[in-house]
Amino acid sequence: MCFSKLNQSTSISQDDFWRVADECQISYFLFFSWLGGEVSTADFLSQDGSGWTPLMMAVSRKDGEDLVNLFLRKEADVNATSSSPISRPNPFPSHEAPVNSSLDFSGQTALHFASSKKNVDIARLLLNSKPPASARVKDKRGQYAIHRAAAVGSVPMVELLLKNRSPINAADVAGQTPLHHAIAEGHGDTAIALLKAGAETDKKDADGFLAIELAPDAQVSSSLSLIV
Repeated sequence: MCFSKLNQSTSISQDDFWRVADECQISYFLFFSWLGGEVSTADFLSQDGSGWTPLMMAVSRKDGEDLVNLFLRKEADVNATSSSPISRPNPFPSHEAPVNSSLDFSGQTALHFASSKKNVDIARLLLNSKPPASARVKDKRGQYAIHRAAAVGSVPMVELLLKNRSPINAADVAGQTPLHHAIAEGHGDTAIALLKAGAETDKKDADGFLAIELAPDAQVSSSLSLIV
């Protein structure tokens, strides 16, 4: 079924093609795990054409916890970083990168991917693994996993990352801190969580904007102005 979908890839969109391709690679490992088959360590460390390892794909799925546990038992590298995608669709809105950015999304770890998908339980597995995932790895855009958690508005993920020594005021290549990302995306609750944890309010991004100045509407701006 899975591979028959790929055979029809000429009739589906690029987004759908990569989604099905990811499902196929996941199915390969799931099939072998069901049979009790042996999958080499090299398989777990290998990257596909998009620069992702199987672990990165598994942590991006809501139903990926069993696979993540399998990969961790097989000693998959939780801190491996993605290589530069060749033709994979941009996984994040283009406005999140500066105008002059080359949109290099490489350098992300499995924790970045889990954070982007709000998969808190899976992130906890990564952080509790031996050796543990690090919340202090930044990608080629200068973003830590907490930047991703803030941008998607996950308070539980932000709090989990902070408990695991994530930087809170680090700026990415656009000069934006996690607070900038949270406010720009209208996630007032996440912004408040960051502020309570010590996020600095006087940092300006590359365009000279404070985080509060990126509020998408008056309601968000008004609610935060009482705290900032």
